[in-house]
Amino acid sequence: MIVFDLECRAGGHRFEGWFASSEDFAGQQARGLVTCPTCGAPEVDKALSAPRLSRKGNQLPAAIPAPAPSAEQPMQAAAAPLPPEAAAMLKAVAAVQAEMLKTSTWVGESFADDARAMHYGEKDAAMIHGRASPREVQSLIEEGVPVAPVLVPVVPPGEVN
Repeated sequence: MIVFDLECRAGGHRFEGWFASSEDFAGQQARGLVTCPTCGAPEVDKALSAPRLSRKGNQLPAAIPAPAPSAEQPMQAAAAPLPPEAAAMLKAVAAVQAEMLKTSTWVGESFADDARAMHYGEKDAAMIHGRASPREVQSLIEEGVPVAPVLVPVVPPGEVN
């Protein structure tokens, strides 16, 4: 998969797009399948972006760990390792979050609607987690719907490699 930074010509909105190849992007763009998620404009181009170049595994400095982040082991900044106390606190937060997520259901993009329905008694109350835009979260807070951010990034089911 290739991740492209994209930009719509109509409003200058920037967003990411994931494609199998450059040809896949070009084909989808030609068929009008690539649209701006903010305004719906079909005039979308690749935005200028810096390339992400990875080092070979044997070229990483020995002092900097290179594992992928997970709920059990939060990501550390490569330039400056965290102090041991901060790393321990993040690990504890990740462990508590992982335990909470075991009893929670992933609802994906319907998080705001589901949380609101539970708050107003239209659905049975349950522990849920999912995605919501900043605008949706603000609306929930203004309505008194109890929400809290997930502190350690979570990979949604179905998107795990």
